[in-house]
Amino acid sequence: MRRRKIDGCPIAAALQLIGDKWTMLVVRDLCAGPKRTTELLEDLHPISSRTLMGRLREMEQDELILRNNYGGLPRRVEYELTERGRRLIPLLDALMKTGQALDCNQCEDRRESAGYYCDFCPHSRDRTMIDDAPQQVEPPPAPMRRPKDDSIVLL
Repeated sequence: MRRRKIDGCPIAAALQLIGDKWTMLVVRDLCAGPKRTTELLEDLHPISSRTLMGRLREMEQDELILRNNYGGLPRRVEYELTERGRRLIPLLDALMKTGQALDCNQCEDRRESAGYYCDFCPHSRDRTMIDDAPQQVEPPPAPMRRPKDDSIVLL
């Protein structure tokens, strides 16, 4: 860990590793599989891109996530949970149950604002809710690109 020195308490160390609410929300969103930065930005609205990139860098340094750079133009980068990051999933379960017990559940509010439940939501696991899920619309086909012409034209 690169953060300040602590007293050796495992609770303090875990809290220092988690950092803030965004870490657990990133873990929640990566539970379903690898995601690109733009997907995380959409799912974690209203996080700023600067905050997200800082949190992703810290999580990578803490070996919670793996950054896969596929290169190309535009650059394609995906993030996925490491085995160490997957160890936080039981904590997400506990947070979800605590939120439900404390009547903090706002799943319907998220569905109304975002159009879908989060991947970790118990409603998304409920088979009866699948019919209510928004229909996936196929994106239009990518425009055809001209073949590259390296010939030289003399005028």
